[in-house]
This record gives sequence, structure tokens and C-alpha cells, in this order.
Amino acid sequence: MADAPVSSGDPLQPDEPERPGEVRGPVSVVLADDQALMRMGFRMVLEAEEDITVVGEASDGTSALAQAKALHPDVILMDVRMPGMNGIEATERIAQECPSTRVLILTTFDLDEYAFAGLRAGASGFLLKDTRPTELAEAIRTVASGEAVVSPRITQRMLEMFAGSLPSSEAPAQSSSDPRIDSLTPREKEILVLMSQGMSNAEIAARLVVSATTVKTHVGNVLAKLDVRDRVQAVVVAYETGLMA
Repeated sequence: MADAPVSSGDPLQPDEPERPGEVRGPVSVVLADDQALMRMGFRMVLEAEEDITVVGEASDGTSALAQAKALHPDVILMDVRMPGMNGIEATERIAQECPSTRVLILTTFDLDEYAFAGLRAGASGFLLKDTRPTELAEAIRTVASGEAVVSPRITQRMLEMFAGSLPSSEAPAQSSSDPRIDSLTPREKEILVLMSQGMSNAEIAARLVVSATTVKTHVGNVLAKLDVRDRVQAVVVAYETGLMA
């Protein structure tokens, strides 16, 4: 599988570590895509990496969920448009029933509405299907270590799309109080707002004139208080609770 050019728009850029995990041994991966040729291509790319092992494949969401339960992989590379149980439903089930397994959503377009639905369902990020092989492998390592792989700029655009698409009956009220947001200190709320605007840790540090280490500590506290796994999920909470309304 030859290197394919990354599509126009923002490149894949892993976020800085917030609550790094530790992966012992090779990263185990399950490939979930209804196209056999696509799975074959991803397998060829990943098997060339010494620290990544493909342990299973699935052609639909039901099979992906079964593989997650049986194999306990570190990462599932998940297509969204599959027959039967789609990738979104499978992601939500995996996040609930197999919390140690991270999901990377596969999508053709960087603002695919299905990709955002996958993030909202509990995925740790998303990849474009024409991502370069080296970036694919690095993204899998990043997610396996407990981080997210959506670039801040893409995160901002996707969350703006989500906020603008909510029906009025579901739109969060700016004045409403939420115990998760109320638990944050003023500084933590400020950092969450800046995260929701698409800023990286380094950019937040520059804006607030503090060290990147200090920002990383605050981000970790935000994730813990919101009870979310990564910054992507934290930003979703910020929009859903009305903090970013």
C-alpha cells in the first residue's frame, strides 16, 4: 500500500499528552471495515511496524464488538458505514463495555458528520482513510497511550458543526448549571474554554503566560473532574453543558 497524500485541510496532529497511559509490549489492533481490501491494506501497513500487532478483523459493528470482548485489543480502527450495527453504535457499546479498548474512527472526509458522532459516542479520535501509513501507525500508538488524535483545528470545526446542528429542544442553555462544570475552578474553566476553541496545550500556555507543564496539569484535572478519557470528550462536554453556547 503506497503512501497516499493527506487530503487537503488540517493534517493529523496528535494532541500533547495529558494523562499518558503505559502500553506493555506491542499495541494490539482490531481492524473493523466492511471492505476486505481496505482491511488488507491497513493490515499490510501495520504489520510492517515492530510494535503493532493486528490481532483481529471485523466486517461489521457486531463483529467488532465481539472482537473487543474476546480479544481486549488496545485499539480498534473503526469504519462508520458498515452493514447491521454501524461503527457509531459499535463504538458506543465498546466504550461502555470494554473501556480499556480505544476506538479510532475512520472517515473519508475531515468533517464527516459520522466522524463527529463517533467522537461523541466515545471514540478517542478520527483518521482520514487516506492518512499516510506513518501517521496511521503513530496515531494508533498515541491513542493506545491514552491520548487523543484529533488536531485542535479540526476539533474546533467539528464542535462548531455540532453546536450549530443541535435542535432547539436539545440546545444547551448558557445559564444552566451542570455539576461537572461547577466542579471546575475558574482557571480550569478558562482552560476548558480555550481547549474548546481548538487550542493546543502550547497555545494555551502562551495565551495564559504559564508553562506547558502547568497547562498539562490543569488539563489532567479537567479530565478527571469531568470523568472523561481525553480532551476530545472534554470539549464535547463543554458544548453539551452550554459552556460554549
